[in-house]
Amino acid sequence: MEQGQGGSRGLSGSKTRPTIAPVNESGAIDPAGLDAPVGTDTKERTKSAMVDTFVGRLVVDQGLATPEEVQQCLEMARGLVEEPQNARSLAELLVENDYITRRQADRLKAMAEAERSGQQIPGYKILEKLGAGAMATVYKARQLSLDRLVAIKVLPKKFTTSKQFVERFYAEGRAAAQLNHPNIVQAYDVNQAGEYHYIVMEYVDGRTVYDDIVRHKRIAEGEAIDMVLQVADALQHAHERGLIHRDVKPKNMMITKEGVAKLADMGLARAISDREAAEEEKGKAFGTPYYISPEQIRGEVKISPASDIYSLGATLYHMVVGAVPFDGKNPSDVMHKHLKSELVAPDHANPKLSAGISEVIEMMMAKDPKKRYTNCKDLIVDLRAVRQKKEPPIAHKDFGAVDLASLAKAEATAPGMITEDKSRSSAGSSGVATWLFVVMCVLLGISVIVNIVLAAAGGA
Repeated sequence: MEQGQGGSRGLSGSKTRPTIAPVNESGAIDPAGLDAPVGTDTKERTKSAMVDTFVGRLVVDQGLATPEEVQQCLEMARGLVEEPQNARSLAELLVENDYITRRQADRLKAMAEAERSGQQIPGYKILEKLGAGAMATVYKARQLSLDRLVAIKVLPKKFTTSKQFVERFYAEGRAAAQLNHPNIVQAYDVNQAGEYHYIVMEYVDGRTVYDDIVRHKRIAEGEAIDMVLQVADALQHAHERGLIHRDVKPKNMMITKEGVAKLADMGLARAISDREAAEEEKGKAFGTPYYISPEQIRGEVKISPASDIYSLGATLYHMVVGAVPFDGKNPSDVMHKHLKSELVAPDHANPKLSAGISEVIEMMMAKDPKKRYTNCKDLIVDLRAVRQKKEPPIAHKDFGAVDLASLAKAEATAPGMITEDKSRSSAGSSGVATWLFVVMCVLLGISVIVNIVLAAAGGA
């Protein structure tokens, strides 16, 4: 909903927007009233009329119906006021008359909730609801002072009474504010307005990597590498500033319409040096089961950049294979496999992949953090090599050493074969030595005889 595109016209088509009066105790629009029928009670009629005005404005603003069509439905609603059994809200009448769809009517409810939050955040005009999760709801808004689009992340009301949740929410905002990188969603402000705690962030007009996976099942190797290279650079920036993301996954990787990848959601980010937080979280698993590192599952105190590299590897696996590295019947089962199960090589799961990308992913997802890339700089070196159709110098070298170790281990587990080889080798060596001895003796004998003959001839 953009301002200037019908957004300032009222139902009559004039430039004055109708005033939306509060309809609940908090002084905000009550989204539950969107489908409430117009009753005979005075208070209820007033409430419904206000809600209908709000719905009508949104419908016209978005070009879903003309002011005349909305006015027609409003008159129908008023005509049904004295017939409670037939009463309809404006939203219902617009659907019944095929001016809007039921889905659009549901969307208006979400926008009503957005308007409710927006009334509580000064300086911003809420435009629409972008999404909601267990820990936050995100709205698209316009920052009035700078006339720019932003995203506002709002902590759900049910968590506002929890000191722990509020502190973590503010920690997320502060962590994001420390980072200034083109491949990281920037945070502009974190604050409180009334009962709402919110973070104002850069608005990314695009999609998530998860959206691409759902749409295409898997992403082409070259395209996936291009995305992951950018996120790896973003993670390197965060790691150099002492922050571990701890929740790298497809849903937290945004792709703009220009193809720029941006790492989002610092909700689980933690400073590497924060020993107090580390001790407090000891033994607890923080992360998303499909992409979480083994050390995070174990709740280890020492979490390093290697944890983010593992999660990025699991994400890259999902991108190019079209399936998560480990699946299971529940989160616990999935995490157990991260700890114990052997990874199916990416180029085995998807034979179209190059051996190079498979080697890189396997090194990223090594269960022992010490066997992964030391940092994202090294990872970037290998990813660029693979992108150029070359062997990844670091992962390939490492896998060569692994192959030798595997060969030695295999030989050690086959003593019969080794014994047979040794006996043959010994027998062969013994035979050669014997023949050499005989030849040397013959040559020595000939040499002695020749010397004797030469000595006799000289004496004569």
